[in-house]
Amino acid sequence: MILFNITYSIDPKIERDWLKWMKAEYLPMVESTMLATNVKVLKLLTELDNGAVTYSLQIFFMAMENFLTYHHTFADDHQLKVDELFANQYATFRTLLEEV
Repeated sequence: MILFNITYSIDPKIERDWLKWMKAEYLPMVESTMLATNVKVLKLLTELDNGAVTYSLQIFFMAMENFLTYHHTFADDHQLKVDELFANQYATFRTLLEEV
């Protein structure tokens, strides 16, 4: 199992709109690719007070090939849609993990 994790540090002013959009639009976009086995968004509860709110978008893939297809075909377009709506109001980083 491969986990593609995208961590977002969100400006609290956009948190409600960002979360609503992620659930209504982003997650269904990822699911529509038929490459992921599961998609979740989680809120980080144990963070330092840095003036932001942190979320983890977790996208699960059965095999590395599925992730690579998603990454090369869809990931950049999906991220551009986030930028179109929420540019300069969040920071993000990505990690790729493998279940052992």
